[in-house]
Amino acid sequence: MTAQLAHARVAAETQLQLARRQNWVNQLERHAMMQPQATALRFLGRTFTWAELERRVAALAGALSRRGIGFGDRVMVLMLNRPEFVESVLAVNMLGGIAVPLNFRLTPTEIAFLVEDCACRAVITESALAPVATNVRDMQPLLDMIVVAGGSSDDSSGLLGYEELVDEAGDVPEPVDIPNDSPALIMYTSGTTGRPKGAVLTHANLTGQTMTMLYTSGADINSDVGFIGVPLFHIAGIGNLLVGSLLGTPTVIYPLGAFNPGQLLDVLEAERVTSIFLVPAQWQAVCAEQLARPRDLRLRVISWGAAPAPDALLRQMSEVFPGAQILAAFGQTEMSPVTCMLLGEDAIRKRGSVGKVIPTVWARVVDDDMNDVPVGEVGEIVYRAPTLMSGYWNNPEATAEAFAGGWFHSGDLVRMDEDGYVWVVDRKKDMIISGGENIYCAEVENVLASHPDFVEVAVIGRSDEKWGEIPIAIAVVTKPDLRIEELNEYLTERLARYKHPKALEVVEALPRNPAGKVLKTELRLRYGRSHGSEKHSASSDLAEERDG
Repeated sequence: MTAQLAHARVAAETQLQLARRQNWVNQLERHAMMQPQATALRFLGRTFTWAELERRVAALAGALSRRGIGFGDRVMVLMLNRPEFVESVLAVNMLGGIAVPLNFRLTPTEIAFLVEDCACRAVITESALAPVATNVRDMQPLLDMIVVAGGSSDDSSGLLGYEELVDEAGDVPEPVDIPNDSPALIMYTSGTTGRPKGAVLTHANLTGQTMTMLYTSGADINSDVGFIGVPLFHIAGIGNLLVGSLLGTPTVIYPLGAFNPGQLLDVLEAERVTSIFLVPAQWQAVCAEQLARPRDLRLRVISWGAAPAPDALLRQMSEVFPGAQILAAFGQTEMSPVTCMLLGEDAIRKRGSVGKVIPTVWARVVDDDMNDVPVGEVGEIVYRAPTLMSGYWNNPEATAEAFAGGWFHSGDLVRMDEDGYVWVVDRKKDMIISGGENIYCAEVENVLASHPDFVEVAVIGRSDEKWGEIPIAIAVVTKPDLRIEELNEYLTERLARYKHPKALEVVEALPRNPAGKVLKTELRLRYGRSHGSEKHSASSDLAEERDG
């Protein structure tokens, strides 16, 4: 046997072994071979076929490999929603590397901490964010490679042009045997201590999550068109992308920026999108816009998550989109992320619940001593699952705490009813203890949300010398002179008196993270300390929404 034939045989056997893998790089290669001219991605009028996407990903991977990026290396991706984000994550994973998606609103100081935490030496960014990346490099010498999409190579500043790397002549990388349990992503989440924690998600985690999503949502390989309207640097964005990568169906990427429900609906109509996930605040605006100017839509599944959805909003969604299945997805980054789903008729029958635990997840509701609580009582939901992260990167203490007792502690306080449906009560560490009484913020928020003058509201605890903590409400209202006395009169028959907010803070908007969740840490820093004011009108700096 000639050396050439021997090499070919080894390569073929390697490819056969790799074909047994189920990571999303393998799926990209499969679709590029089996349906090369089918649409993979659409973005602002541009279409990427599976063949084109695979070619660009392999070319970028080759260029990164020639510059020393390989198995296990961490590469940050700092971009808004765009195809290069997808290509970058895939290229890093193709080499066996670990992609680290970043919130583009982070400051250079925050990113520099993450660079040191995960020992990252490269970042792929875009021209608008290149100054942020160069500032990070000035602070953190570990970072020695900056690739810029939409920019050109610049020797003086040490920047590499993204398209120049894609077009660079050179061999594509040899196939890499990537074990299913090797890390694919490090997703940094906010820690209660203030130190971000990097949840390590493996290829097996992502594949398991994708399979479950396909099973529960009843995806249609022949007609589905996916849509990503949330940030790709968030696990919900990547999760939606993974579904299309397994099915081989088109995915429309929606650019980030100021949220425009009219523009979004126009895109849904033009692209004939069938499935979409948005956070409740976005759904409120989309429903109002669709009622004002109806579009001819093909939506089959409409999903919500990341924050509680008021009952009135869920009713409105079912009325505005009567032909679509409403699906609630509940979970967290560490679980890749979905743990519970509310499907079909249950979205009406069990409205307000986040559904049942999905088939691949094992869950318990426990007290502080890890004893199961009785049906209907409040406890922390803990998990075991193949989609569970392997741990927090470079943070053994946080990992040990999260996995205490052999279960992952979610930090979510829930009730599970006699039918197995999960009802979220609050975050465990958000609970207010006032005079020895537990007050669940979500319960108070849900009642306040029904007040006719409230647009959106968050409840937090404020320190108090007598009671330890007292509940206060921070709200966007339609009646600027709304008084706390009026509010508590409304609550008299709706909530026990000890749960009534003792102060009302009026703001222009609640601060939110990219997933649409209210930033309660920020609210506590501003409003959580005791002061004598019963009513305060916030300045506009709190009105800025964190993308999404």
